[in-house]
This record gives sequence, C-alpha cells and structure tokens, in this order.
Amino acid sequence: MTPPPVADGVRDPNARMRLPEPVRRERDSRPIGRAALLLLGLTLLITAGCSPLYVLRAGAAQAQLLHARTPIPEVIQDPATDPASRDKLLFAWEARRFGVETLGLDAGEAYTSLVQLESDTLAMVLSAARRDRLEAVTWWFPIVGRVPYRGYFSTSRALREQERLEEEGYDTYLRPTAAFSTLGWFADPLPSILLRLGTVGLVDTILHEISHAHLFLPGRGRFNESFSNFVGGAGAVAFFCGRDGGGLDTVLCGRARDRWSDALDFSRFLDALVEETQDLYAAPGLTAEEVIDRKEQLFSEARTRFRNEVQPSLRSASYEAFLARPLNNATLLSWMLYYHRLPDFQAFLDEHGGDLPAAVRAITEQAPQASDPFDVLPVEEQSADGSAVSQRTPAPERLPDPPGFRGML
Repeated sequence: MTPPPVADGVRDPNARMRLPEPVRRERDSRPIGRAALLLLGLTLLITAGCSPLYVLRAGAAQAQLLHARTPIPEVIQDPATDPASRDKLLFAWEARRFGVETLGLDAGEAYTSLVQLESDTLAMVLSAARRDRLEAVTWWFPIVGRVPYRGYFSTSRALREQERLEEEGYDTYLRPTAAFSTLGWFADPLPSILLRLGTVGLVDTILHEISHAHLFLPGRGRFNESFSNFVGGAGAVAFFCGRDGGGLDTVLCGRARDRWSDALDFSRFLDALVEETQDLYAAPGLTAEEVIDRKEQLFSEARTRFRNEVQPSLRSASYEAFLARPLNNATLLSWMLYYHRLPDFQAFLDEHGGDLPAAVRAITEQAPQASDPFDVLPVEEQSADGSAVSQRTPAPERLPDPPGFRGML
C-alpha cells in the first residue's frame, strides 16, 4: 500500500530532486563477455559436483528478468505511469545516485532499470541448520564461496527441498524475498514489488543491495549481509536527513532514524540470544534430547521477552515477522545473518565523526585484509550505569561463519 503523501507543513520530499536524463534503451553492451562468464560459471559448478540443472533454472529465471527490464527514466517519463509509482521511482533513482556519488559505492549498472513482476514474491530463500547446535547448512557456488542459504524461483521446488532437509533432521526456514544482488555481474533491475515498500524502506533496500556489488567477501555471509544492512540503514538516515529538500526536521528523516535505531535494538537482542544459545550447546553433560528440550524452553522465553520488553520500545518497525513463525536454529541464524553486531558498525561510524562515506571507505579497505572482517569494528559494551560504550578491545567469542557443512545441490 502506498503511504499518504508527506504534508502538514513538512518540506516537499521531492524538492530539488534531480530528474533522470532520457536514456537510449540498450541492453547489456557486452553480451559475448557475459555469455563467456556464464559458461565459465557453469563449468565450475559442474566440476565442483553441483547440479547444472539448478544453475540452468536459476540462469533462465535471471535471463527473463533481464530481458523484461525497462530503464527507470523511461518509466518515470512515461505518461502512463501512475503518480505514486513515479514518486517512488524518483526516490529510487535519487537513492542510487546518492549511493554512488556520495557514499562511493561501486554499483555498476544495478538498479537503473525496472522489471514488472506478476507475482508478489521475487524468489524463495531456504536456510537450514543442525537442531542441536548453531551450525548452518551451507551451499557452495563459484565466486561467492559458501553461503548459508539457497534461492529458488520456484516455490514448489523450494518446498520439496525444505521437506527433504526436515526429513534428514534439520531445522529449516523458508521465506520470500523481494530483492537480490548478482554482485555486479549483471545489471540487476529494480523489482516492481519493491515499490510497495514505504519510501524509507525503499531507499534502505536499494542502498543495501547495491552495496553488495561494492564489497562482498567470499564465504563471509554474515559480515556481507550485516555490512549491507549498515549501509542501508545508516545510509537512509544520511540520505533523508542531509539531502536537498530533506533535513533533521522532516518526517522522512525522523522515520529513517527511528528505523535504524530499531535495527540496532533488534541486533542487540539477537546477539544476546545467540550467546545464550551457544552457552546452552556448550554445557557439558547434556544428552542431545536434553539440549533440544532446553533449547525449546530458551526460545519460548526469548519470544516472550521480545514481545514484552523489546517490541514496546521500538519506534518504527515492530519486527512482527520474528514472532510470526516458530523460532528454531535455522530462523535464528537467518535473522543473525543480517543483524550481527550492527551497534558495532554504528560505533565505527561514530569513530569517523558520523562521516558515512569515510566509514564505508575504511571498512572496504580494511575488512578484506582481516582474518575476521568483524575485527575491524569496535566492540559495544555496557557501562556501570547501563549505557552502551564502545572500546577497541578484542571481540568476544562470537558465532563463527558456517564451518563448511556442505548442503547437497
């Protein structure tokens, strides 16, 4: 649902927004190079023992998206485009320009076009984990390495794979997604379903997705997604609170700041829950059945604590999806993938005087050189009065990236 227009004396959110220039409708200018890369990827997958059928299906679905895209400036300037969609697309275009020109993100040609989808779901994402420990099932792909999830353009195939994993004794989590990134290998279009998001959510999502093409460390899924969540959340604050036509006194600036504050609080809650869960699994003398029973009790108490203590303090987002389905190891790890140590990313930003482009640049330079990319961040701790303080001390033992437990492709 499109939110009501900003009114009540607040500055016009479209004030002084730069209109995109008309563009010639061109497809990928390097079709031969792209085809060669695709063939190379297929060869790598086959020689690695992965299923070429899965790759062909995913490749066909991606090809359909690329073929159906239309340059965003064309859609904006098309008289048939409804005003609400045009306003969202203007924000989308401006957000992408902000990411590239202000934050210094290398976005390639991603999100310069729009693809109309018939379904309200772009793809399904499946995750799985051991039931008696926080250990994710991972899948290996060329270039990106191991990742703790697998995407499906077919819901029925995703459900069959979920059923197979559950029969083998794994916790699973299957969820829809509205966006994804090919890490700059292709000019990812903006899926039309993203236009249903609120304005702040749309800008956050675009900055999140284009940051993947800018910095992506193979086999470091938790860092990659948390970094992109930081760029999206803190980037939306910088965008709405500092842009022409925006400012600290605007409604959208306030919404962006509240949204990012809620993400930090949710991250703190998840980090604490993961630490409790790890302590349980490390407790000596417990049988597997006792571990699982105590896990269920721990998760039930965590859901109650979230509902009674965390949710009432949230300003913008309710994170109702966290309570919408039973909590298990797969769902916990999936949430953790995106919300690991976000307050430490904020502390890193504070160390750089709130200069987001400088913070992004520093992380981009330092993270690839670190044995653990999270080591570049300070660690948030609680002071004696309960307030949060950040220190440059060694990070406590946190959940490592998946150790390489291989899923069958």
